[in-house]
Amino acid sequence: MNKPIPLLNDPDWRRVSALPIHENNEALVPASLASSGLHCYPAYYKLGIPNAVPECHMRRGVYQRLLTASRSLPEGLTLLVLDSWRPYSVQQYLYDTLYNAIENHWPDKPAAELEQLTREFVSLPSTDPRAPSPHLTGGSVDVTLVDEHGLMLDMGTQFDEATSWSHTAAFEQLDTPTAHEQKVIANRRLLYQAMTGAGFTNLPSEWWHYDFGNQLWAWYSGQPQACYGPTHPESLESRWRKEIDRRHQ
Repeated sequence: MNKPIPLLNDPDWRRVSALPIHENNEALVPASLASSGLHCYPAYYKLGIPNAVPECHMRRGVYQRLLTASRSLPEGLTLLVLDSWRPYSVQQYLYDTLYNAIENHWPDKPAAELEQLTREFVSLPSTDPRAPSPHLTGGSVDVTLVDEHGLMLDMGTQFDEATSWSHTAAFEQLDTPTAHEQKVIANRRLLYQAMTGAGFTNLPSEWWHYDFGNQLWAWYSGQPQACYGPTHPESLESRWRKEIDRRHQ
């Protein structure tokens, strides 16, 4: 688990969005199903983000791989899920909030550059079935590590901190890391190796962001297609409507 984290290029979003999606219709499941081996803390809901949901929903295959990753960790450490499936409205809120913050700091930058800086940490909001926002697929997860007391390990930056130090391999580039920086490097390597060992890929600009099954995963794993498109948790109303529709076919 002490293998260095490779330095990867940022995604070419135009080409990522062009990858075909062959939806496998895998259901979303809540992370809180796990009685052990996985913790869930819906960060955006806890922060009061408008329309954020009080659960971390994810595809079944993602859930199973998270359990595999968590069980591979050294004794006393566990994965903590901070976010997974994300409503479009939350994606739009996060994008607009970061875009506005960057624009206020650099008011003279052209719109294209502001968008590029924003997309470093927040994907473009999209419900396009051919190119959905990664979190809208239920295939993206934001995770970290916690100790036996439920306290988060030091990863060098906070979750969602929009700085270059949040890049997954940022601390790997230091020539003479301090004792504290060496601990950060070790913690990030633990998370990275556990997650990639379970089949996930990482977004290089975010140490917390991992993917399986969606277009980002296909891009970084060299797959010709994705298997997760946009989805949403099933509501009681939608379930009843489906049952009524089947009866009258």
